[in-house]
Amino acid sequence: MTAKELVIDFYKSDALINSDLLKEYIHPEIVFDWNSSTGFVQMNYESITNFTKELSKTYIRSKVKISHIIAEENLVSVHYTHAVKIIENPREEIVLGYFMTFWEIKDNKLFRGFQISQKA
Repeated sequence: MTAKELVIDFYKSDALINSDLLKEYIHPEIVFDWNSSTGFVQMNYESITNFTKELSKTYIRSKVKISHIIAEENLVSVHYTHAVKIIENPREEIVLGYFMTFWEIKDNKLFRGFQISQKA
C-alpha cells in the first residue's frame, strides 16, 4: 500500500472513534503535533488512543470528506472536513471542523503528524 493509500484508508475507516482500529494505523512511536483553534497539543501513542476512546463515548459514526490530498514518497498532506453522528441524535450529522494534516509514514504506519484545525 502506498503512503497516500494508507492515509485515505485511515480517514475512510472509523479509526478516529475506534481505538482498536486506530492501533492498526499508527506507529508505536508516533508523535502528533496539533494546533487547534483552542491551542497546541502534542500527542503520543497512548494519548492518541485515549483521546479516541473518549470520542467513542460520544460519537457513533465518524465521516471524513477529503478535499485535497498530495503525496510524495512517504509524506502525505491532506485537507478534509470531519463530521460525526452523536449518540443523542444519530440521524443528525454534525461538522466538527476543518483540518489540514501532514503525515510522515514509517513502516506502513502513521509516524509523524502535524495538524492545524478550525472549528466548524
